[in-house]
Amino acid sequence: MKEIKDIVQAYDLAHQKGLRAALATVVHVEGSSYRRPGARMLVTEDGRLTGAISGGCLEGDALHKALFAIQQQQNKLVIYDTTGEDDLRFGVQLGCNGIVDILFEPIDSRQPHNPIQLLRELIRDRRDAVLVTLFSSDRTSTGEHPGTSLLYTGDSIQTSLPEEGFVLADVRKAFQDKASDFKQYPLFNGFVEYLSTPPALVIAGAGNDVMPLVEITSLLGWHTTVVDGRPHHATRERFSKADEVLVAKPQEVLTRLRTDEHTLFVLMTHNYNYDIALLRELLQKDYSYIGVLGPRKKLDRMIEELLQTGLTLDEQQLSTLHGPVGLDIGAETAQEIAVSIVAEIKAILSHRTGNMLKNKIYPIHA
Repeated sequence: MKEIKDIVQAYDLAHQKGLRAALATVVHVEGSSYRRPGARMLVTEDGRLTGAISGGCLEGDALHKALFAIQQQQNKLVIYDTTGEDDLRFGVQLGCNGIVDILFEPIDSRQPHNPIQLLRELIRDRRDAVLVTLFSSDRTSTGEHPGTSLLYTGDSIQTSLPEEGFVLADVRKAFQDKASDFKQYPLFNGFVEYLSTPPALVIAGAGNDVMPLVEITSLLGWHTTVVDGRPHHATRERFSKADEVLVAKPQEVLTRLRTDEHTLFVLMTHNYNYDIALLRELLQKDYSYIGVLGPRKKLDRMIEELLQTGLTLDEQQLSTLHGPVGLDIGAETAQEIAVSIVAEIKAILSHRTGNMLKNKIYPIHA
């Protein structure tokens, strides 16, 4: 979602300057590629690029293709094939071994459901969604390519298609299964893309070691809240990149936050009493991740004390607890610990183990 937000902001800035733009989207991949379907990049007619569709090797050629689409005011599909030994066929070196389909869409702001407007609606609220991008089934540059043409959020549909019935069953299935898919229809191919709501991380603690964690989560586009009981620590000046900064007692935290199934917590106040009081509140709710900074014996002691006060915990509740928080990467400094924490959360959200990629038997991307 962070990339999409950056693209929308870049388009708005270009539009204010009277500059035209095109959206480049990876719609299909066969074999190996640095970016997967759904990767996007905005190209403005002054040559500015926002987002990425590769590791940097496609962008130069894509710039020229995007400018051509802007001049023609017509959607264009370009296929980069690097499955042969000579990957200079298109004037680029992908360093991969795959076929990448890129769709270039010039943006017409006069169209109410243009691609940027659909992306804007996607990021307007914290909600899961499905986005449909259609392109010609014969995969030629001269075919008809409806492009980014439908946004589904469970209770609403926004589309530029004259008739969307042929995709709705697949859209609803993707939304229910929380999974993207490539589909073939009589006239078009379609990338039916499931987009999950970004994580909302609540960090209990406003010490100096929280600052790099906020920097990283902000960079990732996670909605980040810093909460602490100390008013001189939990300030907007100290945490300018946090979405929210709250001064609250442990018992007040949840009443002052808007949480959902994507909300995660990390307890790092270095105040045992604050942490255990907040942990009591969290364990009575249904949150999927609660990280606790500190040694394992600290968390064991907290659990034991909570049990002694009459709180009952089942295996499901205990499985949400992660202490010591983070992956074992030998982290020592606050910056390294922040990397460790974010890496663990990302691995859990992606249902991965956090092992080294070189030891992976199967492809990186399923």
